[in-house]
Amino acid sequence: MEFQLLGPVEARDGARRIALSGSKVHTVLAVLLLARGRVVSDGRLSELLWGWSPPATMNAQIYTYISRLRKLLGPGVDLVRRQPGYQLTAAGAHLDVLEYERLDRLGRRALEERRFEDAAETLRRALELWRGPALANVTPHLAEAELPRLEEARTSTLEHRIEADLVLGRHQRVVSELTGLVAEFPVRERLRAQLMTSLYRCGRQAEALRVFHEGRGVLAEELGVDPGPDLTATYQAVLSGELSLLPQPPATGPVSLVSPPVMVPPATADFTGREGEFAELCAQLAPAARPAGFRTRRLLITGMAGVGKTALALQVAHAVAGEFPDGLLHARLRNEDGTVKDSAEVLVRLLRALGERSEDMAAPDAPDRLDDLIHRYRTRTAGRRLLILLDDAAGELQLDALLPPTTDAAVLVTSRNRLTAVPGSRTVVLEPMGASESLALLATIAGNSRIVVEPEAADVIVRACAGLPLALRAAAIRLAARPHRPAARLARRLADPALRLGELRTGDLDVGRVLGSALRARPQGERNLAGVLASPAGGTFTAAEAGVEAGLSEDTAEELLERLVEGALLEMAGIDAEGRPRYRFHELVRLASLTETAGRTADRRLTAAG
Repeated sequence: MEFQLLGPVEARDGARRIALSGSKVHTVLAVLLLARGRVVSDGRLSELLWGWSPPATMNAQIYTYISRLRKLLGPGVDLVRRQPGYQLTAAGAHLDVLEYERLDRLGRRALEERRFEDAAETLRRALELWRGPALANVTPHLAEAELPRLEEARTSTLEHRIEADLVLGRHQRVVSELTGLVAEFPVRERLRAQLMTSLYRCGRQAEALRVFHEGRGVLAEELGVDPGPDLTATYQAVLSGELSLLPQPPATGPVSLVSPPVMVPPATADFTGREGEFAELCAQLAPAARPAGFRTRRLLITGMAGVGKTALALQVAHAVAGEFPDGLLHARLRNEDGTVKDSAEVLVRLLRALGERSEDMAAPDAPDRLDDLIHRYRTRTAGRRLLILLDDAAGELQLDALLPPTTDAAVLVTSRNRLTAVPGSRTVVLEPMGASESLALLATIAGNSRIVVEPEAADVIVRACAGLPLALRAAAIRLAARPHRPAARLARRLADPALRLGELRTGDLDVGRVLGSALRARPQGERNLAGVLASPAGGTFTAAEAGVEAGLSEDTAEELLERLVEGALLEMAGIDAEGRPRYRFHELVRLASLTETAGRTADRRLTAAG
């Protein structure tokens, strides 16, 4: 049995098309198929058949449609009553929506793994399953509920397929298709950026620029927003001549064997500042920086959470990518909640990118699995000119298993901790941005016009963000997303310490969550001391003063303070008159510590009350 929803709803038994009549019967079949074996209630069926005005006989009519379908589809389809509605199951049946989703997943995975030929072909097969507008013969109520999701999925597949085609040098082939798609979806910025890219690579630079300006007008008129960072970056690349044609992978042989692995995420389009650190890191990774002999290139970027370590590392990795023809590897060494990833899990991911087959690696429960993975990893990386980016390392022990054995590969590590036991490493400490760099980053993301017309508000925002790029980015995105709201409103809220962390949260960017995660990753003693010292409104303190506040000896307090400094949660603030070091919090870390302490106190009270 075969069911088709990506076009008119149809059912086929082999070569025979099953004659279904009327939009109501097609709707009931489509709803049950889209439920994927789950029970659909009578109320849901009624809503999708008649909207808000069902007939008095709706239950009887639904029963009639179900009976008709049961008779037409035959014994191969199990269509039964299951309270509070009906359930359809058809073992072995083919549903075009499921096949489309499977091919789409495979195509996107191939794209991520830079198997561009495979990606383009697989995504093209997924799109060929569409026979026209999906659900073309159902009620308007079902179409309104399901069609937007399906059309969004199809358009996203198109964008990914075109991305693969552009990498393969097929810009001339896709120009006309993209022109029609941009006319159909005028506010879809990715399609517009792809059209600009294909036009530029066809030698039609003026037309590419016109596509951008037309898009900017449409976005302003229909949505009241400026072009986003990706479309703006494409525009800048056209102006600077950086949209050069990417080399086409060889046409013969499996792409995975001739294309080096590139796991590094894209660089930040609106990266701003850090010129000195960027130049130093690039120079260290250049071939000229490595004298004769055996000297490893292991570079460490350290700094507090949210200071832009990963953004700088990605910028450097893409800038020097040409020096590493055997590929760019990347691994995040912490989970989203701040916990440390298992080294075996990281090694498996890197080994797959290097061509190791999953079935050849030891099973997860094998006693010597980690040793086997380390051996395979060192064998695979030996003698290869790789750049390996290890992001957010927890400590030296975690890195031991991930360092290549030869000097051919370079390693770029980011970590909140100042790691001292990584052999041959050179450290770049990333400090919070100064006022001018902070203002430049704010203007780059929010738009210079927002900053020029309200300079006082911009200064307040910059001071509230205290040089932390993550905070500046969150504030700038909030400004950009609300073009008709004055910057002074955000400035007033950020000026209030009680509201600040809540305002520095937008989408996936959450300053309080990031800093809170960094605090929670520290041992309990350090967290307790940070909570005590965060209560005063800023200022500096010595270990002796901290000990008095926390009821600790000076030596114990100093040891904990030094560990907080090593974890980039505390800053050195000079030496007092007696030669003792003074410490201070970054203001946003102080606020995050207050929030964490208040949360722990509330939890203890709830536990005691329970």
